[in-house]
Amino acid sequence: MATLRYVAYLAEDPAKLVDFYHRFLGTEELGRTADGDITITDGFYNLTFFKNRPALGELQMQNGLHHIGVQVDDLEEVKGRFLRLYPRGMIIQESGDLQHGQIRLHDPECRPVTVSTTSYGVPASKEKRFPRVRHIAYNALDPETMLQFYTQVLGLREVPSSYLRRQQGLGNRFCADGKTNLALHPFYSPVEGHEAKYGINHIGFLTNTMQATMAELSSVLKIAPRPSTRPYAEVRFRDIEGNALDLSQTKGWEVDVDKWESAA
Repeated sequence: MATLRYVAYLAEDPAKLVDFYHRFLGTEELGRTADGDITITDGFYNLTFFKNRPALGELQMQNGLHHIGVQVDDLEEVKGRFLRLYPRGMIIQESGDLQHGQIRLHDPECRPVTVSTTSYGVPASKEKRFPRVRHIAYNALDPETMLQFYTQVLGLREVPSSYLRRQQGLGNRFCADGKTNLALHPFYSPVEGHEAKYGINHIGFLTNTMQATMAELSSVLKIAPRPSTRPYAEVRFRDIEGNALDLSQTKGWEVDVDKWESAA
């Protein structure tokens, strides 16, 4: 069983971002480091904002949504599946502290994925229904190969929306873990509403107070409605460092095979 539990950002000013997420998305702080990294939670996810600095030594050092993490039952089983599919793939040890998993893999497009048997420091007592992350979206050069990595190595399940896009001749692929929808979109796409940002393009929060949240957000930033042709989310906005965030109440997301979750 694999469950998406972690999202890492590289940030110019983690403290200001944390204030933003607390105010508009109801998050709570879990901890911070002497280097300025801050970890918050929506009640289920570990959202870590790393202060961008050379010492991080990441392959990609641009500010923004950077990588994700998965909680699994058996680390050795994941390592075995990874090496069978990618015999020359690297498995890197991580510290397992609040800001990291236990090992780090890289997906077929060289984006980091941290893996742990722990809940990334989020106590079970924190879990709540709203607002909470229910969606992560990547733009990829080869969504089909990315789908293979997430299903065959990490154990996520392809969902019907993905099969439909394949039948339609479209490159979008979708998988899920029962709680979160992971979208893998083609980077080069003419589809209405597509944003050409490589890697993690955005994450999505489900809320049951859409109008109140939008009214508060509108006082400080621009909110854009999603195209009516898109199956997920009603609106998109950006945090104070430009990271794209979707917000949904009625549409929701397909979080497992034949399972949609909304707050309607």
